[in-house]
Amino acid sequence: MGGSEARPPQHLVLASASPRRLALLAQIGVVPDAVIPTDIDETPGKAEVPRVLALRLARAKARAAVRPGAYTLAADTVVAVGRRVLPKAETEAQARACLELLSGRRHLVFTAVVVVAPDGRLAERVCDSAVTFARLTEAQLRAYLAGGEWHGKAGGYAIQGAAATHIRFLSGSHSNVVGLPLFETAQLLRGLGYLAP
Repeated sequence: MGGSEARPPQHLVLASASPRRLALLAQIGVVPDAVIPTDIDETPGKAEVPRVLALRLARAKARAAVRPGAYTLAADTVVAVGRRVLPKAETEAQARACLELLSGRRHLVFTAVVVVAPDGRLAERVCDSAVTFARLTEAQLRAYLAGGEWHGKAGGYAIQGAAATHIRFLSGSHSNVVGLPLFETAQLLRGLGYLAP
């Protein structure tokens, strides 16, 4: 490329402490200049549907992390069975309850991605994927829980880990289920000028 095509350096803030999101961004050659974890209330509103919840939380994270002169990228992932939102499992009992609910059935994973440009322009997208678990035996459930990878994961599982052995069907973006849909994220970053078209 000629010198006339050089672009000024772009700064990117990732509004997430998730190592999974950092690794996914690295996969497409995006390395944030700063990582700013946000502390927002993630409690679903009364009768709030999963897609709307994911988008509201991603917007709140983006607002909390905006820094002058930088692009901001925020995301939130919600796992849902019907309209029921599953928690980010913090205890083994929570993880077990999630996995027992998911066992042998289909569920949806929604990830909302919000990008804010330095000039305040905002672009957002919600990606959804359908995932079906095989029916889990008690021995499989105990073995998965013993591994501990469920901790802090929406729905009590990580598709990029040992849970992959129990995923019978996936329709949609795999990276969305991990926590950041890469195709949609790259589109948003291109659209606002962070990535070259």
